[in-house]
Amino acid sequence: MKRYIAFLRGINIGGKNKISMPDLKAGFEELGSAEVKTYLNSGNVIFSRDENDKEGFSGRLETMINERFNLDIPTFVISKEELEDILNNAPSWWGNDNKETYDNLIFILPPTTSIEVCRELGEPKEEFEKIKAYGKAIFWSFSREDYQKTNWWSKTASTNISGRLTIRTANTARKIAGM
Repeated sequence: MKRYIAFLRGINIGGKNKISMPDLKAGFEELGSAEVKTYLNSGNVIFSRDENDKEGFSGRLETMINERFNLDIPTFVISKEELEDILNNAPSWWGNDNKETYDNLIFILPPTTSIEVCRELGEPKEEFEKIKAYGKAIFWSFSREDYQKTNWWSKTASTNISGRLTIRTANTARKIAGM
């Protein structure tokens, strides 16, 4: 069996798109996943499967979530090895202990590419934020104090792009990779 992670976009945030983690876990198990664990209450699911069809399984997850919770939730599925590879290729400025910087990892939902995301969001404001694309993810760091001055902050939440991304902090991504 191979280890995978599913990142669900936009659940249990501000009282919207409420999903119970035990019910979500049960849904994964009904789809044939084993060793299912959830992390935090924000749609991080670690699981094992024999199948290697991530995109097909992502579609089945979205259908299950719609049928079980009556919600349309974009889902990004990645193997544990792929997540580890992304984290091993983090730029030196990302994910360190600088408390003045907020470090995120943007996962891009297929079929969207990092080139399309960067084109749509535009260039980062160098004095406030940094980005680096790697595979199906974009490393993004910005000043906690000046986040509203960044180019990407409000744009990642815009309706044009938000449904094609799901974002996790550096700490969350690292914790999940270690589970």
